[in-house]
Amino acid sequence: MNYRIEHDSLGELKVPSDKYWGAQTERSHENFQIGKEKMPPEIIRAFAILKYAAAESNQKLNLLDEKKSEAIKTVCDEILAGKLEDHFPLVVWQTGSGTQSNMNLNEVIANRGNELLADHLLHPNDDVNKSQSSNDTFPTALHVSALLAVEEHLLPALDDLETTFKALARENKDVIKTGRTHLQDAVPLSLGQEISGWARMLEVSKKMITTALNSIREIALGGTAVGTGLNAHKDFPDLVAKEISKKTDHHFVTAKNKFHALTSKNQIAFLHGAIKALACDLLKIANDVRLLASGPRCGIGEITIPANEPGSSIMPGKVNPTQAEALTMVCVQVMGNDTAITVAASQGNYELNVYMPLIAYNFLQSVNLLADAMKSFNLHCAQGIKPNLEKIEENLEKSLMLVTALNPYIGYENAAKIAKKAHEENTSLKEACLDLNLLTEEEFDQIVDPKKMVHLDEDSF
Repeated sequence: MNYRIEHDSLGELKVPSDKYWGAQTERSHENFQIGKEKMPPEIIRAFAILKYAAAESNQKLNLLDEKKSEAIKTVCDEILAGKLEDHFPLVVWQTGSGTQSNMNLNEVIANRGNELLADHLLHPNDDVNKSQSSNDTFPTALHVSALLAVEEHLLPALDDLETTFKALARENKDVIKTGRTHLQDAVPLSLGQEISGWARMLEVSKKMITTALNSIREIALGGTAVGTGLNAHKDFPDLVAKEISKKTDHHFVTAKNKFHALTSKNQIAFLHGAIKALACDLLKIANDVRLLASGPRCGIGEITIPANEPGSSIMPGKVNPTQAEALTMVCVQVMGNDTAITVAASQGNYELNVYMPLIAYNFLQSVNLLADAMKSFNLHCAQGIKPNLEKIEENLEKSLMLVTALNPYIGYENAAKIAKKAHEENTSLKEACLDLNLLTEEEFDQIVDPKKMVHLDEDSF
């Protein structure tokens, strides 16, 4: 391999000649050979966005000449287009401020920019990092990447799954089935009502996530090293927030208090908490689906789901609820990530939190996994859910909890006698009721009608 000599404040060292990074990146590359988890590409792109916005802002403030600014912005656009992916080698497990990743961007932009300029005009610290510090750029990259990932990937996947459930709820609003609480038989409801609960879970989760997103729109850029804004123009924070908004087509504002923005990670923890809540509901939904589809002959079997692949290497003809299983595993991973983010967010010391790469990695993994899992579950499972009307009717007829409709007419205790007798003697509720001489057959049929026990509220669909 060919090398060139680069230098930083600690001295000289060899850097691969075909890479645009410099000395500080190389030191991190050599000193932190920990794990295989690279800094997420979303963070790299967010850094490119903020470096672009900083160059534009510094030019407008007459702090950076047009030639340098245009070169920086050109390289940032190359990064955003995915042209320089091989030049960002650093792992998550580095300094907790993400300083080396900030310098990785600074060095790549400076060296590539100088190549474009055919002159050594750009300095990674003095020009690319002008008006900035790692301590305010990484929190900014964290918020920018988080908001873009949620709004552009997670929420569209959530909306699509919600749309599927709402359509299924309407289609099956008149399919009456037995309800279940505590995993035991309960009074009836419609399959549409049951599915409408799943749709509402997603609707509420979206509201919580979008509420939490509002605080993520605050960015730390302009606080520099400790929040005082040392070496940054007084107009830089507002201006750079506007430029980031323009570049991303998403609204961002400068943080009201930069000391909070640098050291506290409560906003990202709050947002991930809402995402974790979505994972909790998705796990419940996936479990409902696979339990209701259990069988095909010896389970509940009230719905059918698509058969996507053979389910066993030894049992011919077996099909498993694999999409539900994948979704539940993703949900558990998100819950684990939430614990890591919670602990990391509690570890701010004085003017800085030094667990930010971990927070970024776990947050973006949660968002990407959930978005992908919801898309897959929607496409390969939810859209193919169908009622098994024969099994639904069979289970409904056997349900002892239909006796609940008799309470207002014969009282709770007499109704309990009917249910107990029917269960012990393995007879129907009607037979038990008639044997106890509590009602006539006509009266029983008039009262115990599952359709009358389900109050269909059209607003639910």
